[in-house]
Amino acid sequence: MKKISIKLYLISLLAAALLFGGGGYLYGTLHELQKESRSPQTDELAKVHQLYDEIKSSYYRDVDSKTLVNGALKGMTEALGDPYTTFLDEEGSSQLNQSLSDSFEGIGATLQIKNDYPEIAQAPIKDTPAAKKGLRAKDIILKVDDMATKGKKLDEVVSKIRGKKGTEVTLEIRRGHETFTTSLKRAKISIHTVTDKISVDDKQIGVIQIASFGENTAKELKDAIVSLRKQGAKSFILDVRQNPGGLLDQVEEMASMFLKDGQTIVEFKDNHRTVSKAVAGEKFDQGFKVSEPSVVLVDGGSASAAEIFAAALNESANIPIIGTTTFGKGTVQTISPIDDKSSLKLTVSKWLTPKGHWIHEKGLTPTIKADFPDYAYLAPLPRDKELKEGQTSAEVKRLNRFLAALGYDTKEDVFTAETTNALKDFQSKHKLSVTGILNKETADAIENELALQIRAHDAAYNRGLTELKKEMTAKK
Repeated sequence: MKKISIKLYLISLLAAALLFGGGGYLYGTLHELQKESRSPQTDELAKVHQLYDEIKSSYYRDVDSKTLVNGALKGMTEALGDPYTTFLDEEGSSQLNQSLSDSFEGIGATLQIKNDYPEIAQAPIKDTPAAKKGLRAKDIILKVDDMATKGKKLDEVVSKIRGKKGTEVTLEIRRGHETFTTSLKRAKISIHTVTDKISVDDKQIGVIQIASFGENTAKELKDAIVSLRKQGAKSFILDVRQNPGGLLDQVEEMASMFLKDGQTIVEFKDNHRTVSKAVAGEKFDQGFKVSEPSVVLVDGGSASAAEIFAAALNESANIPIIGTTTFGKGTVQTISPIDDKSSLKLTVSKWLTPKGHWIHEKGLTPTIKADFPDYAYLAPLPRDKELKEGQTSAEVKRLNRFLAALGYDTKEDVFTAETTNALKDFQSKHKLSVTGILNKETADAIENELALQIRAHDAAYNRGLTELKKEMTAKK
């Protein structure tokens, strides 16, 4: 897609939220300029101008012009019914820039308003407070500390969640039919988007995790491949699970590395026709190519640019996609300045896979399906109360499922003697106070232990190893 100097092409969920607001002085300037020339008969915005004038002249209190302008600008974008199109005020524009830069402060989750509540738009960034506490895409935030969130503006919720590094914020979360409370310590979120290592299972396989598509991700990927090759890697696992997307130019460069020149990376269409098509070539990859056997790992948190990357490698280079169905965001946004402080994030086209599929709200289906065990998707254990023998609740049922996953014979929603004995055994093995009661300390230890077990049973990663070993063996 041809770049326009004042626009940034964004193909991501990163800016779907934490960004809403209002602000800017453009309307006031235009209002005064247009006031003389417009006529009610010809001016499509006559009602807007009339309402503005009426409020300014007749409302019983003083009204800040910027507040009215903000409402008008925000209202126009909200009227489109597109969660990815929004007016960004000074704070929102700043937060967008931070989300695409090397670091920012917060909990590492992106929000959007849905059905009058703030909702986590996609999986939190890896190794952030939100990720460590087990928050997930589609979790609904009912409260932030003591503030109920229903009906609140997104920027109000965001400002309440944001805060000084090291301070805590408590969130009440609804996930499906369950409700739980969790406290998170705010942190500086450093975004080094690519990490790499040689697989401990096979020294000829390089493992590359791509967390998002930021300003320098293509260079980071190239550097990772060069480094892994020097360490003996002859094939690659490319992990874009929980990757919410990012910048279009980066994914084009990265996909081009794995494709032959002339092969399609992605197509862009408006409502009626193909607008443009990106094809692999030196203009994207500068001649740097990856011909080694590779696989791509995806999941429900892989969105937008991550989906473009996976689809391009699969459909144009026949590289397997392994995991679960992806998020399904098939639109492209531009970021255009409104003035020197505010901007507009606007959906301008939809993107199609090399074979012409639009995956919006459907996602990519993996070539090979592989998922974590069911217990990997359990809601967190409670921290604001103790659980003990004799109780019956959904939280007790969740505790029994956690313990069962760790090998204990616990079941159903009743805190039985078996549950007590299992907790005592666990507490003893982990040098905790042996009480047979679930408290915060024990809940933390149980979740940490299960996290280690989940990582050890990463079916998608293990299947990726198997596929690469087969392919490398076949080439010998």
